Amino acid sequence: TTSFVSKEKSIKRFFSKQRATTMAAVTSSSMLLRSFSTAGRIARIFLTRESIRVLPRIGSPRSVCTTRAAHNEEAAAKSAAAVADTGAPTIFDKIIAKEIPSEIVYEDENVLAFRDINPQAPVHVLVIPKSRDGLTMLGKAEPKHVEVLGQLLHASKIVAEKEGILDGFRVVINNGVEACQSVYHLHLHVLGGRQMKWPPG
Repeated sequence: TTSFVSKEKSIKRFFSKQRATTMAAVTSSSMLLRSFSTAGRIARIFLTRESIRVLPRIGSPRSVCTTRAAHNEEAAAKSAAAVADTGAPTIFDKIIAKEIPSEIVYEDENVLAFRDINPQAPVHVLVIPKSRDGLTMLGKAEPKHVEVLGQLLHASKIVAEKEGILDGFRVVINNGVEACQSVYHLHLHVLGGRQMKWPPG
C-alpha cells in the first residue's frame, strides 16, 4: 500500500510539473503574440497607405526619376548661369513678345504672369517684369529696381486672388546656381492649391 501511494504521488508530481511547463509556454506564447500585435498596430499607425504612397522606395522608378530630375535641374541651372550676364534673350523675352504661347493669368503695363509648364503645385504661376533692365536675378537688384520689385509682389497677390488661393500660397524666388535658377530673367513662383510643407527643401 505504501509503495502504491508513493507511486501515485510521483505521478501527480510529474503531471503537475507538466501542467506548469505547459502553462508557462502558453503564457510566453500569448505575450509574444501580444507583442507582435502591438508592433503591428504601431506599424499600421506609422506605415499608413498614405505614407507609403508619398515615400518612394529606395531604388524604385519614382525615386530614380526624382533623382534624375534633380540632376537635370542642376545641369540646366549651370548652363543658364554660363550666359546669364551676356544679355542674350531668354524664353521669357519670347513669351513677353507673344512669340511663343503661354497661358496668361495676369498682365499689366509692367508685369506679366503666366502658368508654369511644369507645375509643382495645383496652382503654379510665374510672375515676371516685362523689362529686365539688368535684373537677371534678385542678387543683382539695385536701388533703381525697388519699384518693379514691389510691382512683382503686388502682382503675386493679384494672381493668388484670381486663383482663389489668397488664404494660403507661397512666393518663391530662386537666386543663382545653388537655388537651381534656370532662367536669368528675375521671376517669382506663386504656388498654392494644396497644403504647403515646411521646411520647403
